[in-house]
Order: sequence, then C-alpha cells, then structure tokens
Amino acid sequence: MKSILVILNVILICIFIFCNLSFAQQNYSGVVFDKTSNEPVQDAFITNLSEIVLSTTNSQGRFNFTSIFEIDSLIISAPGFKTTKIKLTGNTVSIALIKSNYSVEEIIVSSNRETQKRNEAPISIQTITKSIINDTKATRLDMLLNKASGVYMIDLGNEQHTMSIRQPINYNSVYLYLEDGIPIRTIGDFNHNALIEINQSSLSRIEIIKGPASSLYGSEAIGGVVNFISQSPSVSFLPKIQAEIGSRGYKRTDLSISNSIKNFGYSITGYYANQNESQVFHNNFDKGAVTLRGDYYLNDKTKLSSSVDYINYKTDQKGGLDSVNFFSKNYNSNYRFTYRKVNSVRFKTILSHQWNKSENSNVTLIYRNSAIGQNPFYRISNVQNNPLKANGQINEDAFQSFAGYFQHSKKFNFLNSKLIIGGSLDYSPATYYAKYISIDRNSDKVYYAYTETDSLLTDYKVDLINSALYSQFEINPADKLKLIAALRYDRMDYDFINYLPPSAFTGAPSTVNNFNHLTPKVGLTYSFNDYNGVYANYSVGFTPPNITDLYTGVKVPFLKPSTYNNYEIGGWFNFISGRGFIELSFYRLDGFNEIVSVRLADGTYEKQNVGETRHIGIEANINYSPIDELYLRAGTTFAHHEYIAYSINGVDLAGKDMSQAPSYILNSEITYKPNFIKGLRVSVEWQSLGKYFTDPQNTAVYDGYNIFNLRSGYRFKSFEVWVNCLNIADEVYATTVEKSAFGTSFRPGQLRTFNIGINYTFNSDND
Repeated sequence: MKSILVILNVILICIFIFCNLSFAQQNYSGVVFDKTSNEPVQDAFITNLSEIVLSTTNSQGRFNFTSIFEIDSLIISAPGFKTTKIKLTGNTVSIALIKSNYSVEEIIVSSNRETQKRNEAPISIQTITKSIINDTKATRLDMLLNKASGVYMIDLGNEQHTMSIRQPINYNSVYLYLEDGIPIRTIGDFNHNALIEINQSSLSRIEIIKGPASSLYGSEAIGGVVNFISQSPSVSFLPKIQAEIGSRGYKRTDLSISNSIKNFGYSITGYYANQNESQVFHNNFDKGAVTLRGDYYLNDKTKLSSSVDYINYKTDQKGGLDSVNFFSKNYNSNYRFTYRKVNSVRFKTILSHQWNKSENSNVTLIYRNSAIGQNPFYRISNVQNNPLKANGQINEDAFQSFAGYFQHSKKFNFLNSKLIIGGSLDYSPATYYAKYISIDRNSDKVYYAYTETDSLLTDYKVDLINSALYSQFEINPADKLKLIAALRYDRMDYDFINYLPPSAFTGAPSTVNNFNHLTPKVGLTYSFNDYNGVYANYSVGFTPPNITDLYTGVKVPFLKPSTYNNYEIGGWFNFISGRGFIELSFYRLDGFNEIVSVRLADGTYEKQNVGETRHIGIEANINYSPIDELYLRAGTTFAHHEYIAYSINGVDLAGKDMSQAPSYILNSEITYKPNFIKGLRVSVEWQSLGKYFTDPQNTAVYDGYNIFNLRSGYRFKSFEVWVNCLNIADEVYATTVEKSAFGTSFRPGQLRTFNIGINYTFNSDND
C-alpha cells in the first residue's frame, strides 16, 4: 500500500511540474529585415546568449519559437549582414540588420541561379548594393555600373548606352542583361540599348559577372552578365515619393508603395523623367517606367511571385560631333529629326518550392512584347555629288516572347556535393521593317528635314526558337576546396521570311538557319578562412549572329558564330584587421570569329567577323575603411585587346590593338558619413579612362579623360535631400571616339551639371 502511495505522489508531483512548466512557456515571434531596403531576410539565425539556435527565419523573414525560460536578449546573424544583439522588451520584435562590409560574405544569386556566398563562386562577380544605389541617386545606370571594376558603360545620351566589359567599346551581342536571372530581351535579338527597358526605381541590387557565363546562361554571356535584382515587397507599409531637377533641363519624379499583409506582399514602383533643352542641341527625351509585383506565400515552402514591367520611352538622337565643334564646346547637333522610341512590356511569374532541406525547384513563365522604333542618325549616308541631300530610313525592330524556364537542385551527403539541372524554351517571333526617307541637308552640314516615301528597304519576319539544357555539379573533396563543373547545350533556330524580293537592301532570301553549341566550364575555389581565398576557372562562351546582323542589308547570310575561350585566376583577401578588402582577377579571353562593327566610308556601319582576337587583363576591386566614418573604394582594370588574325580591304591588322579599347578603366570614391551629424554623407568620385586607338589601323589616338563628381545628402527622420555635381571641373571629354574614312566622331560627355532632389518616406523607421 505504501508503494502505491509513493508512486501516486511521484505522478502527482510530475503532473504538477509539467503543468507549471507548460503554463510557464512563452511564445516569441518576430520579423528580420534589411535596414536599407526593408526587404525580409531569409535564413537568419536567432540564438540566445549561449549561442544556442532557437529558430531561423522563413522566406518572409519571420520566426517564432517557444521557451520554458524567460529570454531577455537575442542574437541575430545572417550571411552578408552584421551580427546584431537586441534586448527584448516584449514577445514580438522587428529586427533591422545592416549589411556587412565584407564582400565575400555577400549572398549572390547570379553564379548558379540560387543563393550562395560570394566566396563559393569561382568567378569574378561584383555587387552594387542597395546602399550604393540610394547614396548615388543615379539619373542613369552607367553612374552605378561604372563603380564595378572592369566595367565601362558608355553614356550615349538620355539613358542610351553601350558597354565595355573585358571587351573594347562595342555594340555587339557579347553582353547578357538579366532581370531576376531572366534575359530582358530574347537571345538572338540583342540591342545595345537594352537597359533602357529597366525600371531603375525598382532595383534592390545589381550583380555583375565578368567574363563568359555561357555554361549557365547561354549565348551572349561573353564579356559579362549584368543581373538586375528587383526589390521584394517590404515587411511593412512603406510609401516613398521623390522629386529631382537638374541644371540642364532634367526632371524626374519617383514613387513607390510596398507592404506585406499576412502571406501576401506587393510593391508598386515607377518613375517619370524628361529633359527639355534648346532645339539646336536636339537632346530632349521622355521616359515612364512602372513595375507591379506581388508575392504570395502558399506556405513556408512554396512561393508564387509575379511581376509586370512597362516602359515607354522616346528620345532625340543627338549623334556625334567633329573635332572642331567638340573641343570648342559647341554641342549643337547636326540632326534635327532623328529619334529612338521604346515600348516594352514584360510579365513573369515564378513558382518556387522547397521539397526538403536538400531539394529546391522553380518554374518561370515569361511573356515579353518589345518594339524599338527609330529614325537613326547612323543610317544616314550622304548623296555623292549633291552635298544638300542624304539618304536615311525609319525602322522598327519588334518581337514577342513566350518562354519557360525550369531549374531543380539537390544536395548530397557525399562530399557535400550539389547537382543543379535546368532547361528553357523560348519562342519569339520577331519582325523588322525599314522605310526609305529622303533627307535635306544645309550648307552647315545640318540634316534638318526629311520626306517619307512608300519605298520599303526591309520587311521580314523571323520565328526564333531558343532551347537549352544545362547542368552544374559542385563537390567539396576537401574541407576548404570546392570544385565545380558545368555543361550546357544550346540550340537556336531562325526561320527567316523575307516579304520583299531579296537584294543588298531588302535582305537575304527566305531561309532557315540553326546554330547549336555545347558549352563547358570547370572551376575551383580554395578558402584559407572566411575572408581569404583564391579561385580559378576555364570557361567557354559563344554567340551566334544577331538576327538583324544576319539578314538585314545582305544578299546571303555570311556572318559566322563567335566562340571564346576564357582562362582566369583570382582571389579575395582582407587586411588591416578586416578594415580593408581586395579582390583580384587575371584573365585571358581568346575570341574566334568575333563579330565587330566597322564604320564604312559613307558613315554607315557593317558587322564583320574577325579571325581571332585576344583580350588580357587585370581587375582589382579595393575597399578600405580606416575609421567607421570614412569609406574608400577603388575599382580598376588594365587590359590589352589585340587582333591576332584580321584584315580590312586586304590590309593585314594582325598584331594591331583593337580600336576603342582603353588601356585602363578606373573608378574610385571617398565617402564621409560623420557621426557628429547623423544622416549626412559627402562623397567625391573619380572616373578615369586610359587612351586608346580610334581606328583598327591604329593611326589615331584618343587620350582618355579624368572627371570628378561630388555627391552630398542629408537624411533627417522621413526626409532626405541631396545635391550632386557631375563633372565638377567642367572637363571636355568624349565617352567614345571613332575614326573612319567618313571622319572622326566624338560622343560628348556631360558638362558640369547640378542635380538637386528631395525624398519623403512615409511611416519611416527614422520617425
């Protein structure tokens, strides 16, 4: 009997303790977000002071856990962010994390289309962060991209542009522009002005891969890949309005609204910009851009994200200047009617699912509709024996796309390996027409009027089908060593239908062409520790001729696909107790049948294959913060671009430098954010370009330029004001210079310009 009573007492005591513990349990929950962008931070670790992991954040940045002990402090850490310790004043908390200064800690997505740490990718990649975007207050994307080492985005006026990344300045399809990992335009219908179709106000960050990435992204990923990451919906209601005005007629207004309600988040971002100058400058433009995005979390493992972008743009085409007008600062245009207009709609929906901790899948569906219409100055050719007349054209390049992308990844316990497989199918019917115009020219060589005709120069359709399969395998044979091998197969089918009789003007006969390529890549990374490591890779890139280059203005398609072999080594290192960071890369890129743009004697352009080229360079990205208030950054590249086998009109150019190939590119900046005036920032930026030959024959040289920009801003609670001065010294410089039998053309850079603006953030955390 006593035994039974003892057992009953023990049971009652256990029940009492259990009940008390149960009632003593407390629930804790919260959300973790990026302080700069207000976006949720996924996979952040929530630990106690004993560094025991209590929870991790989901894709919405949310966490919750239960504890039988009262917790008064938490430690929050996430890759790419500074570790934060907070004191709890309740059971629900919102935690803002600040980005880390260490670039190798950054989380990137462009290397393998999934999130990973920078030091796990055997490539040269650089990120333009949200903080840099906010502080720069860029009116054009080149003001952001040129901060990356080895990148020179050329301003051609009013957001028109071309690019130079591990290549000379050119207009060729050797760069791939992505939005959230998806090409902005269909592969095969490249346009060097493609970034006009980006909504700058919707950007969260920009990732730039330098060198070929065809093993993952396919054709056109040669000189580099630029991936624009759009802003996710904010974790709380966050409307913003911004207005800006410039001293040369520039005006812009931005508006954004973002919020998350339970499992649904949305954002609306857009801007309208225009410029009005005197008619003699022929330099006006208008642009409206808007992005609508919605994210719906079906559960913790499944997310559906949909977005639509709309761009409406029109600009005057100013053209280049001769040396007399350029150096005398006479920036009057020789054209009065040339223009470019863009109308673009992109819709994408992405379904992402995490099957378990080791497997993820995503499916993306895309619709694009884009039209670029223009009366281009570069298609104007003078009439022989009549200096008062010229020939020109009005044309339009348009396409629609219906595309699907799929990717699946799986991790294995064997040597911490990972397999990624994916594929895509893109059907993009494209059309092109060009109408002849007769142009009037006065004695001052100004093209001032034109007459439309019914004469069609070009009228065709191309049914373009891109299909691809790819895989990438990663393995860790040793603790600090990672090996990567990738392989991709691409096939491109062109079904060309010419609605006009074929000729040198109307284009090639109706025909079917296809191009295919098997593209490999191998690479490795070795990390000495969290902040020091090296990498190496061998990669292959390829690009077939663009459809306009292949069929427009030729009797028979004659351009060949281009291929490139890339050899690269590099590393990242920190110094001075982590206050400094440097990233280096050394590369050699050998091109075969590279397509170049040649300016002919009448002033028009023609694409030609080069037998062989070689591009050798060193890139360095340096960041140093001697004190918390002062930040120094420098990005530079020294490069040599050479013709190995090439001739023009029987003249052998082997051993000559490629034209428009700067010997170096430098962008550096000093930023000061004093602690004694919270919210103040001042920075001075130096952009420098080395000399280069302006023609393939190496008979003329442009000496390059040096310009300085001053940016200042002050944030107080919900308000921010700024004043930027571009080209402080009012330096006369050209963004690009070209020499031909037609003459030397200078594209003038922006003279000294002031921009002032104000931003107001409703419901700001700074209130």
